[in-house]
Amino acid sequence: MAETLTILGLESSCDDTAAAVVADGPDGARILSSVVLGQADLHAAFGGVVPEIAARAHSEKLDLAVRRALSEAGVTLRDIDALAVTAGPGLIGGVLAGVMLAKGIAAGTGLPLIGVNHLAGHALTPRLTDALPCPYLMLLVSGGHCQLLTVRGPASFERLGGTIDDAPGEAFDKVARLLGLPQPGGPAIEREAAAGDPARFALPRPLLDRPGCDMSFSGLKTAALRQRDLLIAERGGLTRQDRADLCAGFQAAVAEVLAEKTRRALAQSGAPALAVAGGVAANATIRAALKRVADAAGVAYVAPPLALCTDNAAIIAHAGAELFRAGHRDGMDLAARPRWPLDTGRPAMLGGGRKGAKA
Repeated sequence: MAETLTILGLESSCDDTAAAVVADGPDGARILSSVVLGQADLHAAFGGVVPEIAARAHSEKLDLAVRRALSEAGVTLRDIDALAVTAGPGLIGGVLAGVMLAKGIAAGTGLPLIGVNHLAGHALTPRLTDALPCPYLMLLVSGGHCQLLTVRGPASFERLGGTIDDAPGEAFDKVARLLGLPQPGGPAIEREAAAGDPARFALPRPLLDRPGCDMSFSGLKTAALRQRDLLIAERGGLTRQDRADLCAGFQAAVAEVLAEKTRRALAQSGAPALAVAGGVAANATIRAALKRVADAAGVAYVAPPLALCTDNAAIIAHAGAELFRAGHRDGMDLAARPRWPLDTGRPAMLGGGRKGAKA
């Protein structure tokens, strides 16, 4: 490997304004700083992310995040070798804010500019944390995306399956709202499920009766809604235990679907390792189910630290470093993209969720 590269990364694809500095060298990658400025308070009253509010917050906070990331890393822009910025997919206003700031810094400093697919940042996270060699199977599972990918390199991905409707994180958010839980829904449901009985309600496991690795979570969300309405009609309301049991049953159903589809993809790909990334990968029940799949298949299993599962700029900086070493550069014509499939040889998954367009 060549000399150490110091990369400044920017991330603004949804509702987290982030900047980070990563040093990528002969001994692997090191995160020198990672700043994430959340927007949960701005969106709390609306039950989900409001794109216009998110975009304005990014435009107000991105430069502050960059200054803080440089300061915490103990570097200046003169020490940076290249800029990496999320150029999609995501909420277009937020993506545009990040791309424009990166272009401004590049124009003012002459630094090389690298547009990074946000999903590639997640998919390459095991190489940042564990130096995992390619190829490996990646389950990328988040609020707006769910894909099973064979990762062959920083710009080489083969999609084996994905969600045909709601992403799991989107389904978690919707179920949390119908049960009166706060957003984001994933952590709220996981907390409630800890006291629940996952076997009490017979919730469906969509598409497990069909071959292949594609997934569906919209019907599972609807089944949870109907079960809630049935309980309310019978009892006049929900008890705390009812809610906990519904959360546990929903979480168990999602985990079972993800585990089985991952098992199929692992057998199909023949990959020597399984990795998981994305915000939903922070769920302990899902992580444990995937670990059992890897153990049964006799392959290595990598689940990044929780802070690197949710949106952050360290994974973008690292992906940028890998692309930079592969000779990738972008010009001032770099465009912000609401859609950007990782596997360009296959059509994009249909549909779009509240947290962004699927890829």
